This record gives sequence, C-alpha cells and structure tokens, in this order.
Amino acid sequence: MSVQRDPAGMAALSICEALLLALHDSDLLPEREIVGVLRDAAATHENAHGPESERQLHTETAKLINDIILGGILVRRS
Repeated sequence: MSVQRDPAGMAALSICEALLLALHDSDLLPEREIVGVLRDAAATHENAHGPESERQLHTETAKLINDIILGGILVRRS
C-alpha cells in the first residue's frame, strides 16, 4: 500500500481510533464488539463493486482495517 498523504483520511482514522478507545475505556463496548465493528467495515470494502480503480481503493482500505485488527486495536500509542 502506498504511503498515506491524505490529511482528511488520517484525521478520520485518528478520530475513529479515539472514539473506539473511549468506548472501550468507558466499558460501553467490549473489545470483541469493537473488533466486530472493524470486521464489518472491512467486509464492506472487501465486497465492494465498481470499476477496477475503485475496487483497488476498497481492497487497500480493507487491508488497512484488517491490519489494524491484527495489530491490536486497543494498544495505546505513547
């Protein structure tokens, strides 16, 4: 995957990460539910249709989401 240079995308990712951590820290959503949300999001992109250029973007997006899951989503950055 190419190096991300999209400020809006990076901001959205950071906000979502913070929200998921806050939901977990507040005991509103257990880790298994958070992983489920991420898996659903990845599946949406994995099953996307359209022109090849759009499918490639969806494939890269699904890979990023799956990498987040595999990397342990609840690991806080220092």
